[in-house]
Amino acid sequence: VQLVESGGGLVQTGGSLRLSCAASGIIFSRYTMGWYRQAPGKQRELVATITSSIGINYADSVKGRFTISRDNAKNTVYLQMNSLKPEDTAVYYCNARFRPGVDNYWGQGTQITVSS
Repeated sequence: VQLVESGGGLVQTGGSLRLSCAASGIIFSRYTMGWYRQAPGKQRELVATITSSIGINYADSVKGRFTISRDNAKNTVYLQMNSLKPEDTAVYYCNARFRPGVDNYWGQGTQITVSS
């Protein structure tokens, strides 16, 4: 199983970025896909998830600014991030999960830095 994130980088406050996560080795359409982030000195936290039936959940801190979507034909999940703030600075990780405790996979992470 491989989850490969792309699209990270440095952006100014108020800017936008789009993250992509390409999955291989799984039946992508069955999986709940998610984005998590971890800032220095903090625990990893949920950003957004999208289920196989397109149920979507966002952390309160990103509601109205971030949009998660998926393309099952491309085995890819996206995170569109608008109105970025310095507190969004973190390493962002892609996650794929299916059977609880059995199928739970992580990408290598991509750094997002928002300058003030």
